[in-house]
Amino acid sequence: MLVLSRQRDQTIMIGDDVEITIVDIRGEKVRLGITAPAHIPVHRKEIYDSMRREKQAAGQGEDGHMVESLANRKKDHKSETGH
Repeated sequence: MLVLSRQRDQTIMIGDDVEITIVDIRGEKVRLGITAPAHIPVHRKEIYDSMRREKQAAGQGEDGHMVESLANRKKDHKSETGH
């Protein structure tokens, strides 16, 4: 893990497209401003974890293809057995 020290209004770049700016510091809370392209999802970690759990509970894998894969296996099994 890279650990950086920044002050208010300073920015960190991730690659060429993601900018993280320290917007405010109040006590133990730091407010961040994140600029990223629309195709890069940005979530708080607890929201991201919750979304992953919901996907897994719905039967989707990491990439969302598990349900499709299982449906194809069932279809293949029916065509092989005639049931």
